Amino acid sequence: MIDRQTDRQTDRQTDRQTDRQTDRQTDRQTDRQTDRQIDRQTDRQTDRQTDRQTDRQTDRQTDRQTDRQTDRQTKTIYNDL
Repeated sequence: MIDRQTDRQTDRQTDRQTDRQTDRQTDRQTDRQTDRQIDRQTDRQTDRQTDRQTDRQTDRQTDRQTDRQTDRQTKTIYNDL
């Protein structure tokens, strides 16, 4: 009788420990997945922002160059007159 009780208690204890370990493992995996997801999303957002920033900067530079070019051409035309 006592052996059976001890066996049951041991089984319950083992079951609880296994459940806890499984829960922890699952929690860690979920955390990792969530972290990866968030990291990817953040990376995409950062990439988009950087792309926009770079695009704006490139646009400004191109505009300046075009303005200078146009100014030179205009000056040349007026100077030739």
